[in-house]
Amino acid sequence: MGTNIASISPVDRILMGPGPSNVPGPVLRALSSPTIGHLDPEFLKIMNEVRAMLRGLFCTQNELTIPISGTGSAGMETCLANMIEPGDRVLVGVNGVFGARMVDTAQRCGAKVTPVNQEWGRAFDVNQFRIAAGGKSYKLLAVVHAETSTGVLQNLEGFRDLADELGALFLVDTVTSLAGVPVKIDDWGIDLSYSGSQKCLSCPPGLAPVTVSSRAMESLNARKSKVQSWYLDLTMISRYWGNDRVYHHTAPVNMIYGLHEALRLIMKEGVGRRIQRHIRNSAALVAGLEALGLMMVVPANERLTTLHTVRVPDGIDEVVIRQQLLANYNLEIGGGLGPLKGKVLRIGLMGASSTRENVSLCLSALSGALRRQGFEVVDDPQSAIAEAYKEHIYDSSQLGRSSFL
Repeated sequence: MGTNIASISPVDRILMGPGPSNVPGPVLRALSSPTIGHLDPEFLKIMNEVRAMLRGLFCTQNELTIPISGTGSAGMETCLANMIEPGDRVLVGVNGVFGARMVDTAQRCGAKVTPVNQEWGRAFDVNQFRIAAGGKSYKLLAVVHAETSTGVLQNLEGFRDLADELGALFLVDTVTSLAGVPVKIDDWGIDLSYSGSQKCLSCPPGLAPVTVSSRAMESLNARKSKVQSWYLDLTMISRYWGNDRVYHHTAPVNMIYGLHEALRLIMKEGVGRRIQRHIRNSAALVAGLEALGLMMVVPANERLTTLHTVRVPDGIDEVVIRQQLLANYNLEIGGGLGPLKGKVLRIGLMGASSTRENVSLCLSALSGALRRQGFEVVDDPQSAIAEAYKEHIYDSSQLGRSSFL
């Protein structure tokens, strides 16, 4: 059979789902560069540059700011497994799939978890956590900044103060926010954060940027027991990424090439301009969706600009819509998860996929797919998006200096 297997030739899709996003040509070319050893001096130089650029993107001075070898979920497990010892109390916000995933993972680490539940599609008020804490102390306070399953952006104001009240470290999931919306680790007092390479960074899936504060490192070094995961043990991984360069595991060399180039492209565009690009394209997409007669799930003041959830009208089969967009337009969008399955569409505008051309194509494709199922489109989405772009222009006074500079 092996002699008859052809070389792969994947279709070049337009990726507007919840991830991955489209990968720019320079990143793909970097991935195909010659593989060298993970302790080669040239590769060590690349590692150092990746660390420096990640610090700039996270807006942090944290020494331990590195890409973990694995997807965003590996980043989550890294943060939880290194901080939690059996019996530790952990407070976790759950308003979507990924908050629930943190609960599950923390429990597997032996934590006594108190979930703070909120309606899917809505953000938290920090007082919900204060009430749920019940006056007890906690090892970790964990929240999702950008909930990929619902499109909610969580305002983090007040959470550092609450973490201090609880004696807790503050952990934030930035998988769908890093490089798409502002993330300010040091200014916001975040102790641990993890992200994913495949969302707004527009690198293939396979790496999880993680940053760890000195306060969290002190907690890690004071553990009474070994970290339960050998592979994700930061006490060992940090020695490979630090000055010692002690071998831990073989780094995914070519993936780190790709991340280096993805970060370089972000630096070239400028973080402020990149964030404004996401704002503009999101405003245009929402205007077009509402012109079609569709309803957004998340209120405007709690809505992500990188991932959008829109309600599926009664009588419309969302699976058929997604199948038609893929077959007729080579365009991928996502469906709902958990209690939102079959009820919503998830449309991503992340990184390289966040373009005016993609907004226009997606709305035209959706209009046609809805009409084919008998839905009466209210208005022309193209006129609505044109008006939205007129209202949302680049404001150079708001761009600020890039954190890379």
